[in-house]
Amino acid sequence: MRLLDRFIEYCKIDTTADENSNTSPSSMKQFDLAKLLLKQLQDMKIEASLDEHCYVYAHLPSNTDKKCANVGFVAHMDTAPAFSGTNVSPRVIENYDGKDIVLNPSLTMSVEQFPQLKNHVGKTLVVTDGTTLLGADDKAGVSAIMEALCYYVEHPEVKHGNISVCFTPDEEVGKGTAYFDVKKFNADFAYTLDGGSIECYSDETFNAYSATIDIHGFSIHPGSAKDKMINAASIACRLHAYLPSYATPEHTENREGFIHLHQMSGDVEHAKLEYIIRDHDLQKIHEKIDLLKHAVAFVNAEYHQEIACLKTEETYLNMKEVLKHKPEVSEYIQRALTELNVNPVNEVTRGGTDGSHLSFMGVPCPNIGLGAGNGHGPYEYCVIEDLQIATEVIKNIVRYVLGE
Repeated sequence: MRLLDRFIEYCKIDTTADENSNTSPSSMKQFDLAKLLLKQLQDMKIEASLDEHCYVYAHLPSNTDKKCANVGFVAHMDTAPAFSGTNVSPRVIENYDGKDIVLNPSLTMSVEQFPQLKNHVGKTLVVTDGTTLLGADDKAGVSAIMEALCYYVEHPEVKHGNISVCFTPDEEVGKGTAYFDVKKFNADFAYTLDGGSIECYSDETFNAYSATIDIHGFSIHPGSAKDKMINAASIACRLHAYLPSYATPEHTENREGFIHLHQMSGDVEHAKLEYIIRDHDLQKIHEKIDLLKHAVAFVNAEYHQEIACLKTEETYLNMKEVLKHKPEVSEYIQRALTELNVNPVNEVTRGGTDGSHLSFMGVPCPNIGLGAGNGHGPYEYCVIEDLQIATEVIKNIVRYVLGE
């Protein structure tokens, strides 16, 4: 099976995660791809298993007496619930001419809107029909890993150490590592392959916290409310206004962190503000939390009682705190890309990955780009030549780990 055919086959399988589900996996249809991958792995005579939470584990044993670390590769099977992943109809554009791409009569992917398309002239692009996402995030990663495994099976003369693989569910709803079995995975370090330009790799993410402010008011008939009513909804608006407007996502970039009000609800009796807090510097995360604490304290002092209550929770931490102690893990990516005539770009991720969690679970785990772009929507695409390079990056890293 060619890499292109493999990728299209996976994209056509609906694996949309469900952000409103309390099950694991969040959607049972993720098993459709998991079962196919399990069968393909077993057909290649690779030891593989599928657990009740839809994690596919595979292990290719070392074929050499040379001692080396166990290296792992991870990709997620689910697609984002932000856009439909049902009835995906990929279209292949060979020898792309650098012009606007008409997805359907009412939707065009223009070069003006997406200037990065100019970098792919002459290459093979896979695009959508404009009614669904493509699923390159992250079926491109799944495809690259499967292609690399297929290579080792077809070329037993190529020496390699122990290779561990895991295909995860629910990354798109923040639960990709919720039931990840590190012992079963059995890797000393690993790499996620998940979206992004082929030259970009990431070994640094945001630190992430969530914060909730509950405000309890006092409701009374507005006609007799003077000096009695405490309007929780109104107080919520004022409390949020105390926070600096420059520290919001729409006013930040690069290494600038933010406080993001992503949901609010309420009435006179009760109101709730829900925030996500992000920064690459953990100290600055706590400074942002202090701003929330001061705003809450100010409101409580104004009313001489605790009407507002703040709760915070760690979501994930910056993988750099782990990876800075294992620099060779990132250096392997740099070396692999350079050897393939790609200029490596260390991209600081304004977000998190499964690797963020895995790094703190004992498996240092940066991310490798794949040649995919415009994820989570109808303009998503994948560059097949770049996806092939990602497969070669895997093979190069395996070779470096063996000491070659």
